[in-house]
Amino acid sequence: MSLYTSLSARLKTQHLTIEQLVAGISNDKLITPPTPGKWSALDNIAHLARYQKIFTGRMHQILNEDTPVFDRYNGDLDPQFSPFRSMNLAELLNIINADRTTIINLLSGLTDTELSRIGVHPKYGRLTILKWAEFFILHEAHHLFTIFQLVNGTE
Repeated sequence: MSLYTSLSARLKTQHLTIEQLVAGISNDKLITPPTPGKWSALDNIAHLARYQKIFTGRMHQILNEDTPVFDRYNGDLDPQFSPFRSMNLAELLNIINADRTTIINLLSGLTDTELSRIGVHPKYGRLTILKWAEFFILHEAHHLFTIFQLVNGTE
């Protein structure tokens, strides 16, 4: 069990899509939520930046504890999310790029035994680190689609 090719490729490149999605988009459009109480495109990017740190912490917890159980992450309830929401696009992209390198290095350096370690997700149950990585990348893809919708005026 190792990082399979499609997962490895998406970990290395999927986050780079953000810059392409928002190229040429005004800051006003980036920061304007579709409706009051909903996240703007920039809020979604801030969430991705914050969640990478959450994910890395969870991977270390799975590696260091026996079958840790995690609560569902909710950015709106995370006091550490607020500083990310006040950052500009360039700052967020820098954090995402740097933290992605950390994630890739961490996951790529794990043995088959380590990739098989389990953490419990509140909705999806017992997931290996490999499945957590897939969940992470699919979660990111969901937010990329949301950003696409927001900046193209379809949401």
